[in-house]
Amino acid sequence: MLGLNRSTFYYEPATESPQDLRLMGLIDREYTEHPFYGSRRLTAWLNEDQGERVNRKRVQRLMRRMGLEAIYPKPKLSAGRKHKVYPYLLRDVVVDRPDQVWSTDITYVGLPGGFVYLTAVIDWHSRYVLSWELSNTLDGSFCLEALEEALSRGQPEVFNTDQGTQYTAAAFTGRLERAGVKVSMDGKGRCLDNVFVERLWRSVKYEDVYLRGYETVRQLRAGLAAYFGFYNTQRRHQALAYRTPQEVYARAG
Repeated sequence: MLGLNRSTFYYEPATESPQDLRLMGLIDREYTEHPFYGSRRLTAWLNEDQGERVNRKRVQRLMRRMGLEAIYPKPKLSAGRKHKVYPYLLRDVVVDRPDQVWSTDITYVGLPGGFVYLTAVIDWHSRYVLSWELSNTLDGSFCLEALEEALSRGQPEVFNTDQGTQYTAAAFTGRLERAGVKVSMDGKGRCLDNVFVERLWRSVKYEDVYLRGYETVRQLRAGLAAYFGFYNTQRRHQALAYRTPQEVYARAG
């Protein structure tokens, strides 16, 4: 109503008890290293390797709170699905140019007094981060904001997501369809479709968040702005023949 981005109002992190925040910090680091770990393995790791006394039910609850899900092939389930099912469009497709495929995901970022969620939109070919946004809730509006910002820069041929509620919402898929973008959703056995975003999260956390130890959302936002600027324009990727994402993405122009 005031013409302000909703993120302007969300400078307070979401909160949990100090004990759960500590456990969530441990889970975040281990999941970042091994995103294929589910609640069973994480529970065993916490108990056997970290000396924690925690049951699987608690780990499952914390993972849900963090928006985490193990990356591995899931059974193909259709019963009870209430959203439109979009086909997977990238089987055997070679991604060889910028703006051919974009993708997005959400990750947990811990702070001393709580936590927030980070989302980003990335170009698969160049690894260029087109947009990012923070939120203290998992509602889909901050994902839609990141999408809007990305679309203001360009337009992909295909936008691939998982089937999280933020991405299956009519507001999100409808925005893509109105822009003439083909919507692709990961299919059975496509456990590595988000590998580029997962690598981005690992870089963000190990090269910035874990090192800087941000204490407030304001500090985190400013730090991430600086990091993503570095990531796009200065960080050279071996997979890109040691070019930067911006160098490779600029070829689309």
